[in-house]
Amino acid sequence: MKPDSKNIFQKLYLLLLAIGPGIFAIGYTIGTGSVTSMIVAGSQYGMQLLWVLFLSCLFSWVLMEAYGRYSLITNETALYSIRKHLKFGNVIAILIIVGITFGQWNSLIGILGISANAIFEMIALFIPGIKDLEYWSVLLIALVIISGMYYLLWHGNYSIFEKILVIFVSFMGISFFLSFFIVLPDLKEVVNGMIPSIPQVEGGKMLVAAFVGTTMASATFISRPLFIKGKGWTKENLTDQRKDAMWAAIFIFIISGSIMGVSMGAFYHDGKVVTRVLDMVYALEPIAGKFAIAVFFLGTLSAGLSSVFPILMIAPLMIADYQDGKLDMSSNQFKVLTGIACIIGLIVPLFGANPIKAQIMTQVFNVFVLPLVIICILILINRKALMGKHKAGLVLNTGIVMSLIFACIISYNGVMAIAEKF
Repeated sequence: MKPDSKNIFQKLYLLLLAIGPGIFAIGYTIGTGSVTSMIVAGSQYGMQLLWVLFLSCLFSWVLMEAYGRYSLITNETALYSIRKHLKFGNVIAILIIVGITFGQWNSLIGILGISANAIFEMIALFIPGIKDLEYWSVLLIALVIISGMYYLLWHGNYSIFEKILVIFVSFMGISFFLSFFIVLPDLKEVVNGMIPSIPQVEGGKMLVAAFVGTTMASATFISRPLFIKGKGWTKENLTDQRKDAMWAAIFIFIISGSIMGVSMGAFYHDGKVVTRVLDMVYALEPIAGKFAIAVFFLGTLSAGLSSVFPILMIAPLMIADYQDGKLDMSSNQFKVLTGIACIIGLIVPLFGANPIKAQIMTQVFNVFVLPLVIICILILINRKALMGKHKAGLVLNTGIVMSLIFACIISYNGVMAIAEKF
């Protein structure tokens, strides 16, 4: 097949496959947590929080570049380096493992709940009688999803995981981008969204923290050196790594911004409120009919499934990183810890909790370990003994410091949001 005869799906697939380790960054970042946060933000505040999304993506790019460059130059992974080179490194590394694992497993709880509910709602459209069996149906769907993922983790490797994520992310990106053009929000409102402001209403601070928690995910940066190793990149791939980080950040901003814009167009001006997984779909149906249901359902489901893989892997990968800095997806430790994560992920379906509320709350916890993760790379990437001529310059250091300031402000905002909640 000649290159000019490839359709848009093939071209997007090849582009995402070329991104490399950045595909895992997209998988970590744009899950149902991100989708939920963007939908809720767009429905309640329009594009008012677009500036938060932009800064989160910008600083994510900076931190992916920093951790990626460090890994290629030193040939060391993140937690292994923190334990080896920093004072009190053992304690710091353990705190990061605990903090990220808690945040990511909390996210998994909401992700699995939303994905299972999304599939149930879709089935209910065609088989209304199943509504009477909602609890057991959702639980069964969740069990099938998590069992399938666990099976693939047992028998897969980096290359397989990467290709699966590319498929999910491709469907997700196309679905949400199409949804954006179905609604096409006012350009003036989009531009005004870049002016910094925080909604002074109940839940506003919580949503801002959730925004950053799902977009500037510490797990993305800590795991990046491991996935770079899995890709087989070396010092010769410094340029590839830089482009990879940039494209990952761009995709995250475009897809997330599209979701927010769709939600604003479907809900905000009509004063509607999001309370269920497919409220967005039902709002789009009068505009585009059943097509909207299929498009947004596919995007939401792909977002959820693209996040389950990386989240299931995060705890065993971080522990392996701490121990010897090696990526081993075939060890018993990997299989046991991913199994524990699968069981934890079933909490929302098992107890029948509202997955929307659970997802927003769990995203907030992701921001608290972020300042520590940033401080560690700021120290490591400026050590000439480790980095030589590749140590951070003025531009990268400025970006990392600004990321730290932003993370501290958002973490404080998250503390205040939780204090107001309880």
